Amino acid sequence: MAVADLTNGKPEGVVLGPSREQLLSSLAESLSARLGLGAEVVLCRLDDEANQAPWLRVADRGGARVKWVEADIETGEAPAWQFDELANSATSVIAMPLASSTIGSVLDVAAAAQAAHRAGALLVVDATSAAPYELLDIERLGADVLVVSANRWGGPQVAAMVFRDPSMIGRLRAVNPDRSLAGPERLEVGEHQYAMLAGLIASIDHLAGLDEASVGTRRDRLEHSMFGLRQYQQRLLYYLLSSLASTPQVAIIGRAERRVPIVSFTLPGVPAAKAAKRLADNGVCALSNVPSRYFAGLGVPEYGGAVTVGLGQYSTPYDVDQLIRALASLG
Repeated sequence: MAVADLTNGKPEGVVLGPSREQLLSSLAESLSARLGLGAEVVLCRLDDEANQAPWLRVADRGGARVKWVEADIETGEAPAWQFDELANSATSVIAMPLASSTIGSVLDVAAAAQAAHRAGALLVVDATSAAPYELLDIERLGADVLVVSANRWGGPQVAAMVFRDPSMIGRLRAVNPDRSLAGPERLEVGEHQYAMLAGLIASIDHLAGLDEASVGTRRDRLEHSMFGLRQYQQRLLYYLLSSLASTPQVAIIGRAERRVPIVSFTLPGVPAAKAAKRLADNGVCALSNVPSRYFAGLGVPEYGGAVTVGLGQYSTPYDVDQLIRALASLG
């Protein structure tokens, strides 16, 4: 029920698992019969490997053709017209992120949904990187399947795959060895760690309680709390981007108009791993060299890689200042 409240989905449409990689792999395998010769899969360069590798593997095995939604080199945005151009009657699956985990760009899922449904394709959206920042609504987005992972908002290592139409699960090939199972269990492999599931519920309740003034159902409280969180973090993101832009040795990657507070940047002459270590030594958590087909296409690895940072529910202007001070010390 908690995941259904988080995504505005139906409880009977929620499939749980230890990771989004495992859930997406199960989904791809359950659809393998639809991904043979003559079929097409549309993937996005801005997506994570978790939502690329399963479809590439199944498409390669079955002989399906893979097409790519590209991102603009300057802005890091994925123009929505590409979905209409790429999707056709042969398209079986469109897999994409709601937001990029490296540059924060938010994609137009509603436009992709229209293109997918006109073509009779299944739209699979990985909302993992957007979930800590955006109120999710599977109905409004029009996604057929929405994936989240609780560790991204501070919860346990538990992921969920939500089907907009729960009856769709019964039409998929079961991947659970026990073929007698019905409902979400058809796509769940192995035993659940129930302590982790309790933590999942608690973490969603935490999101719903970020604003102490929020009242009503859990979904009502999520709407109120996530709205307030977004307002705060967008102001802080502006400060972060402005501060990074004024730091001489920093080159920000992407400048999408609509984005979640995740930013990647390079420092010419300074390896990303070295920068991330300096930041860690100064109490700032950052990632270096996150695998990304978009970065590879830009040649980012050839310039020492990228540093990726993101705002949390607890982030403050002081944290941004500490980041800038640590970066300045690299000069």
